[in-house]
Amino acid sequence: MALGCWKTALGMSRYLLDTGPVIQHLRGHKPSIQLIRRLASGGKLSIAAMTRIEIRVGMVAAEQYITQKLLTRFTTLMLDRAVADRTGDLIAAMRRRGASIALPDAMIAATALANNLILVTYNQAHFVDVGGLSVYPLFDSDSPT
Repeated sequence: MALGCWKTALGMSRYLLDTGPVIQHLRGHKPSIQLIRRLASGGKLSIAAMTRIEIRVGMVAAEQYITQKLLTRFTTLMLDRAVADRTGDLIAAMRRRGASIALPDAMIAATALANNLILVTYNQAHFVDVGGLSVYPLFDSDSPT
């Protein structure tokens, strides 16, 4: 079955959210909220298992309900064999080229690559050396800083 321009056959959008946009949404950053809403109009958004972990690690008790409520709106893509292998291969390939990437970023990039998704991130510099990765073009007006 062929994939549509903006949605997969399962109704999931073609976007994988990095941790930054989710955190900024939780902090009430209006451009992040609008961005996520706009992207979600094309189908349910995805997050990598690592993004879910990073969000929960930074969550304080008072934020638990709102954080969990937001996370239920996303499809969490698991760290399966394909993503694990791609993560290891990505880190190794970058090392051979004299570049580096943090393990969490490599896992998120590998999740996007393995699932043919476009990564939505405020930290585009973290992913610039990842070959084949599609990154959503965020503008300065979208940035939380």
